[in-house]
Amino acid sequence: MVDVSEKQATHRVAVAEGYLRASPETIRKVVEGGTPKGDFRPVVQIAGIAGAKRTAELIPLCHPLPLEHVEVNVDPDAEAGRIRVEARAATRSTTGVEMEALTAVTTALLAAWDMLKAVDKNLRIEGVRLLEKRGGKSGDWKAAELP
Repeated sequence: MVDVSEKQATHRVAVAEGYLRASPETIRKVVEGGTPKGDFRPVVQIAGIAGAKRTAELIPLCHPLPLEHVEVNVDPDAEAGRIRVEARAATRSTTGVEMEALTAVTTALLAAWDMLKAVDKNLRIEGVRLLEKRGGKSGDWKAAELP
């Protein structure tokens, strides 16, 4: 692991996003509450939060962080044929919280896939990326807009 013992603890925030592509019919089932495994949104949100909390166990050499906040938003869009997941993680620590935000998004997307695999065989996870980070020595950063 990288030695962060000499660094100053600061408030740090990271935001990540990702998408689950599915048929418009599948997305409508999510919106209308017709998925076979139950209430889609809270399951996906809790999976993302749990993933963020276990990041150091899943990613080798990742520092365990005292998370102060994790929020996972799930936004189904039947017209676009996708579900957007956004995660925000915050801590006061000596290292960044980007991996926790990214792990929250990917874990939430995997849970979404699991909940919909019986309905749609053509699911696709895509576009997982860091959107922004704040705090720490390197300062604030935002991802460039995608075309």
